[in-house]
Amino acid sequence: MSRVTRYILRQLTAPMLFTTLALAGVIWLTQSLQFIDKIVVNGLSVTAFLQFTSLMLPRMLAIVLPVALFLSIIFTYHRLRSDSELVVLSAAGLSKAMLARPALIFAAVVTLVTYFMVMYLAPYSYRTFKDQQHKLRSDFAAVLLQEGTFNNLSRGLTVYIREREPTGELLGILVHDNRDTGKPVSMMAERGALINGADGPRFVMEKGNRQQVDRNSGNLSLLYFEKYTLDLSQFIEKPGARWRSPGERYLQDLFDPGTTPDDIANRDKLWVEGHRRIITPLYTLVLALIALAPVLAGEFSRRGMGKRLLVTSVSALAFEAMAVGLTTMASKTPSLVPLMYLYLFVSLAAVVYVLARAPSSVKRQPSETAVEGMG
Repeated sequence: MSRVTRYILRQLTAPMLFTTLALAGVIWLTQSLQFIDKIVVNGLSVTAFLQFTSLMLPRMLAIVLPVALFLSIIFTYHRLRSDSELVVLSAAGLSKAMLARPALIFAAVVTLVTYFMVMYLAPYSYRTFKDQQHKLRSDFAAVLLQEGTFNNLSRGLTVYIREREPTGELLGILVHDNRDTGKPVSMMAERGALINGADGPRFVMEKGNRQQVDRNSGNLSLLYFEKYTLDLSQFIEKPGARWRSPGERYLQDLFDPGTTPDDIANRDKLWVEGHRRIITPLYTLVLALIALAPVLAGEFSRRGMGKRLLVTSVSALAFEAMAVGLTTMASKTPSLVPLMYLYLFVSLAAVVYVLARAPSSVKRQPSETAVEGMG
């Protein structure tokens, strides 16, 4: 690796790290807002909050890395051009291909990292996130049964707890069951506890009464009890019954999903997601070439640079918008998946053609000539 290549690679590293951290931080803050209510209302601990939000980072980085690379290449090469360093290097005999080599090496590394994200790390973290979310929803003692609040476990079933002891014992319990609107049931108990058994959670109440009203006859039945058990397992989704969404699956699971009814019903959706993971990391190379176009295509002149950067930004935005549109269309019509590959290769060939056919001569301005003479 030449000294020039190493120098430009070092210049690319700092903007890449800064842009990645900045974009990931903004997206992380936006996505983490949905957990704020769980901290304030449901008592989710800060540790659990950080764990949940950190599991979203790989999916964020898979989106952020190509954009950060695009911005970093534009910033770095534009600065090198403004400082006349590219003019000097070109006058010294370096071709456009040699000047583009550091950016392409950097893009290749980012592409490999993105592949690792979308193929392994993102589905692993998202699967862990969904499992933890499912476990959290199933943990009535920690989340759903909050003291001093009317907790709606399901439609028609409401539980109120006056106080929670450090030992986990619940005091001042009121349960109203209106799932059968014709025979609503209210239960009150002095104390109780939530017990997680093999068959699911059970709400055990002690020293209370059960009141049931038959609305047809208006009769009230009152039953005093020393101990009463309310089965809550019917309100909990069984762990084995949860279907793995496309974002939770590895590549082999997307192309060979299984034979369950949900897998069969979503086979096309899973298939398209598999192809999307193969294609999208390669968009990084296209964005890198688009970013190189304004500084390497044409003469090294400062005039018209703003217009070139504007055209480049619009081109990159249009490229990403078209890619997202094709993916959306393919998810509804799987036969359009070959268009995703065609679009990638046509875009790549078009940008390479623009860079290759552009003149490589150096337009010498007085200040630039002086700099070259000093070199």
